[in-house]
Amino acid sequence: MTNPHSNLPTHEVSNQPTPRGARNLWAEDQPLREWVAATGADAQALTDAGQAFGTANTLQDAEDARRDPPRLVLFDRSGRRVDEVRFHPGYHNLMSLGIEHGYAAAAWEDRPGGHATHAALTYYMAQVEPGISCPLTMTYAAVPALRNDAKLSAAWEPKLAARHYDPSVAPLSAKQGVTMGMAMTEKQGGSDVRANTTRAVADGEDYRLTGHKWFCSAPMCDGFLTLAQAPGGLTCFLVPRWLEDGSRNTMYLQRLKDKLGNRANASSEIEYSNTFAHRLGEEGQGVKTIIEMVHHTRLDTAIAPAGLMRAALAEANWWISHRTAFQRRLIDQPLMRTVIADLALDWEGSLALAMGCAHAFDSDTEEDRAFARIAVALAKYLSNKRAPGMIYEAMEALGGMGYIEETPMPMLYREAPLNSIWEGSGNVICLDILRTLARAPLAAQTLTARLQSVTGADARYDAALKAHHARWPTLPEEAEARWFTESLATLLAASFLIETAPHAVADGYVSTRVDGQRGATAGAVSGLDAAAILARI
Repeated sequence: MTNPHSNLPTHEVSNQPTPRGARNLWAEDQPLREWVAATGADAQALTDAGQAFGTANTLQDAEDARRDPPRLVLFDRSGRRVDEVRFHPGYHNLMSLGIEHGYAAAAWEDRPGGHATHAALTYYMAQVEPGISCPLTMTYAAVPALRNDAKLSAAWEPKLAARHYDPSVAPLSAKQGVTMGMAMTEKQGGSDVRANTTRAVADGEDYRLTGHKWFCSAPMCDGFLTLAQAPGGLTCFLVPRWLEDGSRNTMYLQRLKDKLGNRANASSEIEYSNTFAHRLGEEGQGVKTIIEMVHHTRLDTAIAPAGLMRAALAEANWWISHRTAFQRRLIDQPLMRTVIADLALDWEGSLALAMGCAHAFDSDTEEDRAFARIAVALAKYLSNKRAPGMIYEAMEALGGMGYIEETPMPMLYREAPLNSIWEGSGNVICLDILRTLARAPLAAQTLTARLQSVTGADARYDAALKAHHARWPTLPEEAEARWFTESLATLLAASFLIETAPHAVADGYVSTRVDGQRGATAGAVSGLDAAAILARI
């Protein structure tokens, strides 16, 4: 490799850190390695994936997939409808990389720590190209929903959990591996899926759907879980993209969404027109049937912001470690050290929340399943609310360079709101948390036990937990749901850090996030052990 010119006719290029380039996502991430050990995730698989996800070729594929976005192809040259999306080869390379390393499969293979391994792979992909995560996450999450129907599960699950990526236009029987998407949202209802108007009528043992879906994620998947109104009420269906007789199902793409971010992913608007579908679960039980898919996608929306924050923090740390100002490296300046250390606490807290949830997903006990149900909602809410501000502050550490598209910072900033909005934005999650605590006593009991399990280790945490229960001896009124959720989620993150993280991290998190010894902006803190916190980046 030859180096670019640094001695230009008018000046010498200096004090400009070279781009980070290839990196090993496993070797450079001590907190992740600690969580993998704590949760029983597959360390060897994540070692291999961490190296593969950070190669120069992979990073170039990610950039290509973003800069040459998906193209909608509605018709062939003769005017026949094809309803396809064409992608840059980099997109397919990343899809293959994720699937081969077990992004969709690891949780369903007969080995311990599968969901924790899956969560770590999601965390990796968020650092490289988050748009690829959408179809991979839904492929992973569809498996438990399909288990509502033994016949459909037997046909689809082995290929959803196969480590083989096949993007060809072919029916299920002709493929070794398949992907699954989801199409639930309609114009008039949004998160209120019970307001859906798509209709389903019986066609022998199967059904035909007619209606419109305002958001269909990853329209080149091989199948889609969707909701429609059958005679018995709102029902879940599996819509195959390609039919076994060699024809294309009548699922018509209307347009690709022009989104703020997530550019590599082809979110679309579709219409069902007498579209063939298999019923999944009983008529009228659509929400109950698909909720397991939603529950598992929620794990990914909880871990993804930790990955985005990790990527932004690593980029900022690289810059300040190689950039000087006022005769000193930026990283040696006390104010910059305080800001970056404070940002690192958000990352550590988010990673702890998500991996703690993933560990509960890996358990078969009723207690852990109940805990996972409430904890993952809390994790999704808090981590996604903190991600945009944290990533902006990391961007600012680079100064004007952080605003330039040649750095990853603009991409990370555009991605930051997505996981909060997907499958239920902040208010929806808060209301779901209140419903869960009201209707599932075991969820409330296991959460309380978790929070109390670390009492006695930090008096400030103990006082904050006591204050939370004093403020809300019962569930709050709806208007206070965000305050209640934020308080509870922050305490949960602190409990994981107190139990597992080094003293500098747990102490810094408790003093600033739990005890409130801080101002309103990043870095408006005092007393952090910045050296110990920064060493973990």
